[in-house]
Amino acid sequence: MIDHLTQPLVYFFGQGRADGTATMKDILGGKGAGLAEMTNIGIPVPPGFTIASTVCPTYLALNQFPPRLKPQAEAALERIEAATGKQFGGASNPLLVSVRSGAALSMPGMMETILNLGLNDTTVRGLEQLSGNSRFAWDSYRRFVQMYGCVVFDLPKRLFEERLEAAKHRTGVSRDIDLPIEEFRTLVADFKAAIAAETGKPFPEEPLDQLWGAIAAVFESWNTRRAIDYRKLHDIPDSMGTAVNVMAMVFGNMGDDSGTGVAFTRNPSTGEHHLYGEFLLNAQGEDVVSGARTPEPIANLKTEMPQIYGELDKVARTLERHFRDVQDLEFTIERGHLYMLQTRRGQRTGFAAVRVAVEMVDEGTITEEEAVARVPPNDLNQLLHQTIDPTGELDLIATGLPASPGAASGTVVFNADRAEELGRKGTAVILVRRETSPEDFHGMVAARAIVTARGGMTSHAAVVARGMGKPCVAGAQDLDVDEAAGQFRVGTRTIAEGEWISIDGANGRIYAGQAKLISPELSGHYDRLMTWADRMRHLRVRVNADTPADAHRGRDFGAEGIGLCRTEHMFFEGDRLGAMREMILAEDEAGRKKALAKLLPMQRGDFEGIFRAMEGFPVTIRLLDPPLHEFLPKEPEEIATLAHDMGKTVKDVQRIIDSLSEINPMLGLRGCRLGIMYPEITTMQARAIFEAACTVAERKGRVQPEVMIPLVAHVIEFRKQALIVRQVAEEVFRERQITVPYLLGTMIELPRAALTADEIAREAQFFSFGTNDLTQTTWGLSRDDAGVFLPAYLEKNIIEFDPFQELDITGVGRLISMAVDLGRKTRQDLKVGICGEHGGEPRAIAFCEAQKMNYVSCSPYRVPIARLAAAQAALAERGTMDRTRGTL
Repeated sequence: MIDHLTQPLVYFFGQGRADGTATMKDILGGKGAGLAEMTNIGIPVPPGFTIASTVCPTYLALNQFPPRLKPQAEAALERIEAATGKQFGGASNPLLVSVRSGAALSMPGMMETILNLGLNDTTVRGLEQLSGNSRFAWDSYRRFVQMYGCVVFDLPKRLFEERLEAAKHRTGVSRDIDLPIEEFRTLVADFKAAIAAETGKPFPEEPLDQLWGAIAAVFESWNTRRAIDYRKLHDIPDSMGTAVNVMAMVFGNMGDDSGTGVAFTRNPSTGEHHLYGEFLLNAQGEDVVSGARTPEPIANLKTEMPQIYGELDKVARTLERHFRDVQDLEFTIERGHLYMLQTRRGQRTGFAAVRVAVEMVDEGTITEEEAVARVPPNDLNQLLHQTIDPTGELDLIATGLPASPGAASGTVVFNADRAEELGRKGTAVILVRRETSPEDFHGMVAARAIVTARGGMTSHAAVVARGMGKPCVAGAQDLDVDEAAGQFRVGTRTIAEGEWISIDGANGRIYAGQAKLISPELSGHYDRLMTWADRMRHLRVRVNADTPADAHRGRDFGAEGIGLCRTEHMFFEGDRLGAMREMILAEDEAGRKKALAKLLPMQRGDFEGIFRAMEGFPVTIRLLDPPLHEFLPKEPEEIATLAHDMGKTVKDVQRIIDSLSEINPMLGLRGCRLGIMYPEITTMQARAIFEAACTVAERKGRVQPEVMIPLVAHVIEFRKQALIVRQVAEEVFRERQITVPYLLGTMIELPRAALTADEIAREAQFFSFGTNDLTQTTWGLSRDDAGVFLPAYLEKNIIEFDPFQELDITGVGRLISMAVDLGRKTRQDLKVGICGEHGGEPRAIAFCEAQKMNYVSCSPYRVPIARLAAAQAALAERGTMDRTRGTL
């Protein structure tokens, strides 16, 4: 809502000065702020005005414009007329305008644009006379009516495309711009008739009516499905709203001395420092970004229009220096004159983001701190992209443009809804389209990769895929995509929906079949950025690892210890599972101890490997946590086999399985409760831990075991289990004649544990927050069952995000904060960390930084993300508080 009645709603730019600046993104949106700043520094920009983004939520709430808006907008329109010498709606020298969206945070392709607004049956004659080019005038009119019908009247594109294709077929031409002038006139009439037939309303002839209809449609596009989905994916608040930019038209479709294009000041895929982009001669901007025509590389402009290329390169360098970041530019060439229509921060891949940040430090443009702060932590996922193994058998069927790096294999689907449906089921799919549109966004999110037969490196598919870090091949022109039939043809071959293909977005190749994928290697730029990040952060970053292989992988990614080693994962295979089942089925303590004796050397060996992999970094080992029934079979055939192997009757085995059945096992006999009921389990695990630690220490290895007792709700539970662990430790140290320092702590995953953390801290030396279970027990939600209704809660805006994906700082976070404060009041040197799935989530890491935790722990491939997020959190907090930290 608009807060201040005195705040201007309209901001003019033109003739070398603007009412706004680059600092006003929240009001002008990114596009409007960029246009204002370019105008102020002397870049050639057509005159126009921006309607403040604050108007958007007001319009959407009330379904009407604020009374102050129309007089301010029409006054600004008169200033455009004065600046151009043209008249809006004028018969002889008509002013035409574009109407574009522009939110404070870039949402490329998600909202609406209308070009050539102001054309009608009168002004088109004036445009003919002014330009001396009837084909251009009527082509512009045809485009305007088509766009207006789709955007303002919300009619399907096919309604117009079918008529356009029929006209091209009828006249034997392949390009829109080659249609005879009479066909353009016929199409304009046909389009208007189609609009009237579909809507019952005539096409508006009055330019001001056209303008206000377009402004309303741009505001309404804020709430389209694709825009909402994009905001959810990129954590953009719904309350932000979009600005609207109205700007005098300049025309790239006036002949071969005109054109349009999109450029980046550096390569957005690789980060290489050269002008990158595409252009089309005799075209309008929609032709480049829609994928309707395949454009030329920007390098070709140097040959075709050397003077314009030189001007564009100079503008690009000026804007990058001015904004101190990569810029995404839109430009139009009108009869040999260059005009800039947009500059904004260039979206880039994670690989490019890292390279650009490091090289800009080398160039003296930004500082190391700015470099670290600029790279979105989740973008590092893209540096871990898989590639296709070149040594495997590959069946190359087509090549397109390498629009977004990375490799993927999946089954082919041809529409977004089908991609989303299969993706929800866990099926790997690749979305293949003739060309994508913003309406395909939800399917692109679900797909492993995207392939288009049309479009270029800056098409919708390419830009969206790069933003999400998904592989994409665009402009694969050999593909004859028949979406209705559910297949595509390449030469004599046909690939149907459900068949496997593989793509390499780095080189644009498409293969039939399921290719073997290999893991990537990280670059020197990455190493330098992460070195800076490690120097700046306070939080240590550990890895969740259950095997020596996981531990080594975590160390390779820079983990500084293990924050969660789940010992139960060591029991789910081979002889171990058999021994575990023998222990569970034992009738008495002696039988259980006999089975546990078989498990002891297996666990000890695993722990030795993990301690060695961690090279002296701390290793937090959680004692057995899940309910015992998880280790037992469920199918009758498997139960019969187990009974035979154990020398028991099926009836006896089934009786024991039934006795372990619980109505709510996640709140039943698990965690420390198992150790209290069966202390011999705790004894075996503690012995395995300390014997392994002593073995490594005897061989001059460094080791820091941390034994974690799970699911503690009461301090006495912890005390009883801790007594067993300490007794076993002393026994082993006496037997081995060596002492290994260790810590004994607990996982805080129940609200009662958080509320009584001061009591527990009298016994425990460290807390590790298990946010998965803490979220379940705080919300009263089951992770396994909440999927039935959580999507509806999100859709109905009951919750803003899935609390199992993002940490609920308001609720769960309050319990964590309380537990940290209570625990450290009792024990000042209490070590505190987090080890749930949230441990690698940047927002949660910032929360942990604010709580002065010692570490976060996450899965191996999230470790780099956590390291960078921890550095950014420290930079955000720098200078605001006195930091005191414990050890690792």
